[in-house]
Amino acid sequence: MKNKITFLVLFTILSVKLIGQNTAIVPKKIELNKIPKEIKYTGKVKNAVSWKDKLGENIVVLTETGEFTTKNSDSEDSRDAALYAYHYILSGKDSKLNWKIYDFIHDCPVDIEANFVKNTFNITDLNKDGIAEIWVMYTTVCHGDVSPSTMKIIMHEGNEKFSMRGENKVKVDEKRYLGGKYTFDKPFNDGPAAFREYAKKLWQKHVNKVWE
Repeated sequence: MKNKITFLVLFTILSVKLIGQNTAIVPKKIELNKIPKEIKYTGKVKNAVSWKDKLGENIVVLTETGEFTTKNSDSEDSRDAALYAYHYILSGKDSKLNWKIYDFIHDCPVDIEANFVKNTFNITDLNKDGIAEIWVMYTTVCHGDVSPSTMKIIMHEGNEKFSMRGENKVKVDEKRYLGGKYTFDKPFNDGPAAFREYAKKLWQKHVNKVWE
């Protein structure tokens, strides 16, 4: 009898572990020609993924416009640039826009930037609640000198938004750097420590400006 009870306990534990493994959030890359027609976006696609979680079937699309001429500007050299991130939840043939990120630089006559930071977009489930955390990191700037860019990490979990804002770090001479600092918003400060730790590591890994 004792052996049977032990076997049942071990079987139950193993089953729970397997169930947990099967419910892991696994994002899959979507090729450009495979993005459903009902998913609307502006700009050139930089990344697109899908996954399933407690919210259902999800799609996130990241886009950039690149530089384009500013309309009705006093300067012939002025350009605009923008970036977008879209989170759609699918239900059959219907799609619902859950949230959208839109950031931009307008009327810039010098160097302009509105770009996602390479190799930073990610889907996680750090708090193991079955709802994906969607991480987006990008920089924006209009400058004609060696100065930091505005840098942001925006994370969404469901309808909740978490923001980390600051500047990247640039080397101005052999011993001096500018930028690199950041602040968390209230949702980040009040949220799980795992969110802040992930954000800090992501920031530190990509804080230094890489000149291309």
